[in-house]
Amino acid sequence: MRFVIRTVITALAVWVAAALLSGITVSGSSWWRNALTLICVAVIIGLINTFLKPIIVVLGCPLYVLTLGLISFVINALLLWFASWIADKLNVPFHVSGFWSAFWGAIIIGVVGWMLGLIIREPRRGEQAAAR
Repeated sequence: MRFVIRTVITALAVWVAAALLSGITVSGSSWWRNALTLICVAVIIGLINTFLKPIIVVLGCPLYVLTLGLISFVINALLLWFASWIADKLNVPFHVSGFWSAFWGAIIIGVVGWMLGLIIREPRRGEQAAAR
């Protein structure tokens, strides 16, 4: 259930970023196709954040310390740009055109995802067992 909630939150955050930035496009032929595209992109971003981002954070630890964490903005932008590249290879109509669109898009996705995470509370493992 947490995966579904997290995917929907990420899809909504990507939708907001695409609505605010001209450099991020979701170009489905209908609202249904756009929604499906956003879900696919959210899954791609989730997989990248699950498998690739921890490796990058561990290997880039000295850069995080040196820049006081500011390198995370650049890394998140590059990971969003990478998600766009993967979406293109999978024929998903999602595109991020350039580093600055990825940079601001990653910030918007992060902030909106955080705000939606506060509103839509995800069940935790201990709470699931207590609810049963």
